[in-house]
Amino acid sequence: MSWGQNGEPRVPLSRVILRGIGWSGLGLVAVTVLLSDFVARAPAGEADASVMLNPPSAMHPFGTDLLGRDLLSETLHALAATGWHALLGALVAIICGGLFGAVAARLPRSLATSLRGVLGVLAAVPALLLTILLIGLTDRFFAPLVAGLAAAPLAFVRAFDRVDLDSKHAEFAQATGIPAATLLRRDLTHEFRAMLGSVAARALAAVTIILSTASFLGFGAEPPARDLGLMIAAAKATYLAAWWTAACPAAALVIVVLCARLAAGLDEGERA
Repeated sequence: MSWGQNGEPRVPLSRVILRGIGWSGLGLVAVTVLLSDFVARAPAGEADASVMLNPPSAMHPFGTDLLGRDLLSETLHALAATGWHALLGALVAIICGGLFGAVAARLPRSLATSLRGVLGVLAAVPALLLTILLIGLTDRFFAPLVAGLAAAPLAFVRAFDRVDLDSKHAEFAQATGIPAATLLRRDLTHEFRAMLGSVAARALAAVTIILSTASFLGFGAEPPARDLGLMIAAAKATYLAAWWTAACPAAALVIVVLCARLAAGLDEGERA
């Protein structure tokens, strides 16, 4: 591993490039979401029975579905819905997980270790199962919020471990008599800001997968609402006869998650 002049590990150029690609991709996705109503060729849900299950063509680049809806337009509308809901859930995960994890790393050691252990147990439970449980206790309307809460333990553990690893100097500073509150104010902003991009991108990827899977299984959004998970679920009846009905929304979902994972940075042996 190479080291920079300030004594910190130097990030490999390949990882920097991958992160740049990931953030650029997320930027394009964000622009597409914001302009979805203008880019889409047809309003959401507009059907034409005369073009049912048409394959991709110049008129319908993504083909049409069983109801004769233009899949390019429907995918854009579903991507917008999924994107906004995933963003809301990611904000919940960042605040409840990432920020609180960074703060918890500054607590007295015994208390911090106990919190890390409790949240580590929750992080070991599949987030999708937690989401389904919380939706059952609340309502489908709160799916983005509960998905964020389900992903929060993962963000907490990652933020806690990152700050704890990067803050060993705090033990020596405290030994000199510097109050813990002073250390928290001085260091927390810098440390949380340093890992915010990674935590945010990971949370976005996790919440996108959770929400889409919950909708696919029938526990998330339901018609007339639309998201990518619902589109893929609706295409099950026609997938073998018309592959494009599921492939197009699935490709959009893969692109979002892949860009978010690249933006987070692939480390600890992870692969995209």
